[in-house]
Amino acid sequence: MLPEPASAGARRLVIIDDDKLFLRVFAVNLEAAGYMPRCFDDPEAALQAFIDGATADACVVDLDMPRLDGLAFLRALRAHGVNVPVIFVTSHSSPIFEEEALRAGAVDFVDKGRGPAIILHRIALVAQRRGDIAMPESREDVRLGKLLLRCQARRASWNGEEVPLSRSEFDVILLLASKAGTDIGYREIYDIIKGDGFLAGVGEEGYRANVRATIKRIRRKFDALDPDFLAIENYPGFGYRWRHHA
Repeated sequence: MLPEPASAGARRLVIIDDDKLFLRVFAVNLEAAGYMPRCFDDPEAALQAFIDGATADACVVDLDMPRLDGLAFLRALRAHGVNVPVIFVTSHSSPIFEEEALRAGAVDFVDKGRGPAIILHRIALVAQRRGDIAMPESREDVRLGKLLLRCQARRASWNGEEVPLSRSEFDVILLLASKAGTDIGYREIYDIIKGDGFLAGVGEEGYRANVRATIKRIRRKFDALDPDFLAIENYPGFGYRWRHHA
């Protein structure tokens, strides 16, 4: 079953894709899931709509578009002070494109080939975390050894270099780092990723595979900056911990 949108006020989505057929089909799927999509096949028109005051719970954007590609669109949005969460849904699934999108401030990056059900799940999870997207002004940065977590901006850096974490990956690191030296169970980590009570994987504890895959992905991103990265430790059969003196 697809997650429900967060609330009636959190169902407005702006969809931008120069593929008109994809737009029509995707809009039908969104409406069936309870969302109110507003579709644009011209990113420049969508940008102008936001500049003129349009609002949305999230903006779903294709990466490869003529005249104004997805990354340029996102940067233009931010330059005009528009902070709507942006999710890339694209056929360009290479990690290079994903890292560039996340560095630019996207909250998620989804391969179109994964199908409508997966895409809708990811959109719903962003909507459910809507309250977290607008972080409280008083939220302080977390500094721990080489790690810096800028909570308001949802950005992480290691030894002064930015780590291109997705939103959920940032939340996992924030959980581990805020409890450095403490063992955090698979279930608690998974609830940060997918929401309290959400189940996935095969069997009653299939969610463990999802957590392991997420941690592996996070480690790769830190390893790319520091081959000696050892801050995340595994507690076999239970979960993970962030080393106190990493």
